[in-house]
Amino acid sequence: MSGYRPYQHIERRKSRKIHVGKVAVGGDAPISVQTMTNTLTSDAQATIEQIRRAELAGVDIVRVSCPDEESTAALKEIVQEVNVPIVADIHFHYKRAIEAAKAGAACLRINPGNIGSAERVKEVVNAAKDYGCSIRIGVNAGSLEKHLLEKYGEPNPEALVESALEHAKILEDHDFREFKISVKASDVFMAVAAYQQLADACDYPLHIGITEAGSKRAGTVKSSIGLGNLLWAGVGDTMRVSLSAAPEEEVLVGWDILKSLGLRHRGVKIISCPSCARQGFNVVETVQTLEDRLAHIKTPLTLSIIGCVVNGPGEALMTDLGVTGGGSGRHMVYSAGKQDHTVPGADMIEHVVELVEARVAAIQEQEAKEKAVGKVEELPEMSSAK
Repeated sequence: MSGYRPYQHIERRKSRKIHVGKVAVGGDAPISVQTMTNTLTSDAQATIEQIRRAELAGVDIVRVSCPDEESTAALKEIVQEVNVPIVADIHFHYKRAIEAAKAGAACLRINPGNIGSAERVKEVVNAAKDYGCSIRIGVNAGSLEKHLLEKYGEPNPEALVESALEHAKILEDHDFREFKISVKASDVFMAVAAYQQLADACDYPLHIGITEAGSKRAGTVKSSIGLGNLLWAGVGDTMRVSLSAAPEEEVLVGWDILKSLGLRHRGVKIISCPSCARQGFNVVETVQTLEDRLAHIKTPLTLSIIGCVVNGPGEALMTDLGVTGGGSGRHMVYSAGKQDHTVPGADMIEHVVELVEARVAAIQEQEAKEKAVGKVEELPEMSSAK
């Protein structure tokens, strides 16, 4: 469920639940945020450091490419040194998939039909079963099978879905159902249509993404349109924003998309105006500074930063904390939608950071108390059960 008003409700597609390591995907699990490293996987330390930066940004699952034996050999160290499940990206070579499973990958990204003979597919599936790996069937418009290109004449949604279902049947025939599916395209229309058709055709969890979306700005816009469209319609169980940028940037954009739709909440959500001549302080610089200063906060909180009194009070009604620009160099601070006190412009940023951190500390303290009370209430039942 999304939001607290009827028009904010999103009815998620019902899908079966699988696991990527400790992260549940599908069913009633939260929509997880993924990224992919762009270091050489064989350089374990560089890859580990990149994954840790993505972890700080809030990533749930990270994919690494495993094109050779050196990469799968490094995977064992990588898996042990990070705190999120690792997906091994495998293309064509079945031995890399088996090596990755043995090295501790939580999931294998493969297309079973591209692995080779039926016996090789069986070996990969058996390895996944033996080592507790899930699988992602990853169909891409840029690498569709020859027979489908001949059948349809060009990549299109129908070809993507047919490819996905063909690969799914291979796994089903091996009595393996711990898998999710993606049907990515760089064309937003094609990707969205393919996912919509696939969502109707099966109940497997879907990994959504607009592949090769582009630069940080253009790719963010493109992904927001495509993924936002799907998520709003309830389609999507895990997601990656593909950007020609650092992996942590993909994670931040992914979270922003989910937060905008009320599907997940993490950290401080800043509502700010674009600024104009009415502003009582430099809104753009203030927001940029606060985003950096509050990046460490994980507890969900809303903060409005509005330059003048035209929209400031109204926005403050909808946020936990707020600031509205005022005259004489003093600005109004709101708490829970109500005017609370004023602050001099020179002290505003430090003051807001202190207020946010204090509010977060209070929330965490209350949550800890509620958790402790819950445990105490459970004790008598646990005792009587013995």
